Amino acid sequence: MRVLLQRVSRASVSLDDEIVASIDGGLVALAAAGEGDDADDLEYCIDKTAHLRVFEGPEGKMNRSVLETGGDVLVVPQFTLYANVDDGRRPSFFEAMDPGPAEEACNRYAEGLRAAGVDTVEEGVFGAAMDVELTNRGPVTIWLDSRR
Repeated sequence: MRVLLQRVSRASVSLDDEIVASIDGGLVALAAAGEGDDADDLEYCIDKTAHLRVFEGPEGKMNRSVLETGGDVLVVPQFTLYANVDDGRRPSFFEAMDPGPAEEACNRYAEGLRAAGVDTVEEGVFGAAMDVELTNRGPVTIWLDSRR
């Protein structure tokens, strides 16, 4: 599983100019499942997202997690994280999981974050052409790959 985390002061997802999910601050998690991902890959990404210390504490250092700050998480399904551009000029997505199981994996990722204690977990719409708007705070952007 791959997740691109961005620390944000605000973020939203819109469909047809209507906001369907939004957060005031926390993390945007662009999430994709890959062929062969299993429960261990999912759990790795859930645990890292919930506990990764990317928010400043009183000393100004990144030593607090989204759980500790009470921040929100906006999960945005994004299969293009598995784009392969090694050959040619058009991305190939053969490493991405098929849509049905991938949607289930993204839903389980969001549910896992809730179970881990994240108070507010909002979700984009799987397979939709979404407009994602965010204000990256820092900026801080972290790449998670369960197979690295």
